[in-house]
Amino acid sequence: MKKNATTCLALALALLLLTSSLVACSGNEVGTGEEKLQVALILPGKKDDVSFNQAMYEGITTYYEGHKDEIDLKIVENVYEVADIEPALSDFADQGYDVIFGHGFQFMEPLVTVADRYPDSYFLLGTGYMFRENSAIYDVALGSGGYLMGVVAALATETNKIGVIGGVDASEMVRGHSGFKQGAKSVNPDIEIQEVYTGDWTDTAGAFEAANGMYASGVDVIWHSGDGIGIGVVQSAVENDKYVLGNVANQLPLGPNNVLTGIEYHWEAVIEQIFKDIADGSFTKLEDDERIYWISIANGGLMYTDINDPKGVLTDEELAKIQETFQLLKEEKIEFEGE
Repeated sequence: MKKNATTCLALALALLLLTSSLVACSGNEVGTGEEKLQVALILPGKKDDVSFNQAMYEGITTYYEGHKDEIDLKIVENVYEVADIEPALSDFADQGYDVIFGHGFQFMEPLVTVADRYPDSYFLLGTGYMFRENSAIYDVALGSGGYLMGVVAALATETNKIGVIGGVDASEMVRGHSGFKQGAKSVNPDIEIQEVYTGDWTDTAGAFEAANGMYASGVDVIWHSGDGIGIGVVQSAVENDKYVLGNVANQLPLGPNNVLTGIEYHWEAVIEQIFKDIADGSFTKLEDDERIYWISIANGGLMYTDINDPKGVLTDEELAKIQETFQLLKEEKIEFEGE
C-alpha cells in the first residue's frame, strides 16, 4: 500500500512538471517572445528645426509611442554631408538594425549602395527616385500643398505680386512650385509670381536675401518650400513686416505676426503602412510604382496651419474659398500639374 502511494505521488509530480512545461512553452509562443524590430532614423539636421527634420522626428516618434512593444528606435541628427551618410548607414546595418531611414534626397545614392550590401535589412529613403528590392521611398505629393498655398497667396496679396523660394530644385520642390503657380493663377491668371532656388537646403542667409529682394520689389506674400532656408524667409518677413507661408512644420511661433499659414507634413500617414508591409512580407514584393509611399492632402499627410491674419487682409468669403480648395484637394477633385 505504501509502495502504491509512493508510485501515485511520483506520477502526480511528473504530471505537474509536464503541465508546467506545457504552460511555459505556450507562454513563449503567444506572448512577446519575438524580438522587437531595431529601427534607426538618420536626420540631416536637428530634430527641433521647425522644418523637414522635426516633421519626420515627430512622425516616427508618434508611431513609436503606439508600438513600443514592437520596435526599438534610435535617432541620430546632423548627418548632412554625403561623405558621412554611407558610413552612418553602414554602421547601423553592421549592428543588425532591421529598418533604417535616411531622411533626405542626399541620402539616395549612399542608401541604395548600402542596401545592396545588406539584403537582410530594410532601407527607407526620404524623397528621391532610386530604390532596391529591400528599399523604398517615402515622399510628399507637394503639388497639392503648393496649389493650396498658391490660392492663399493670391487671395492675400494686395500688390498682385507673390513669390516662392526653394532650396535645391529637386523633384519634390519642383512639384510644389508648379502647384503653387497653378493654384495662384486659378484665382488670378494675371498675377505676377517671382521664383528663386537658393541651390542649398540649408542656405538660410541666401534665402533671407532672396526674400528681402522680393519684398523690396513689391511682393507682399512669399511661400517657401524648403528646409533650413525657411528660417531665412520667415526672418525676412518679420523684418519687412510682410506675410510668409510656411512649409513642413507649424512655423507660426517663428513669426506670430507674419506667418499667415503653411503646409504641415505628417509622415505618420505612411509610416504605419511601411511597417505593415514589412511585417506581412509584402515590402520586398512591391511593384516599382508601389515603392513610393506618398503623403498628400488626400491621405491626411499634408495639412495646413490654422489661418493667422493679424493684418486682416482675408475676407470671410476668401477664408471659405481656402477651406473649400483644401476639401476639393482632399477629395482629389482638382487636377494639378507636377504630381
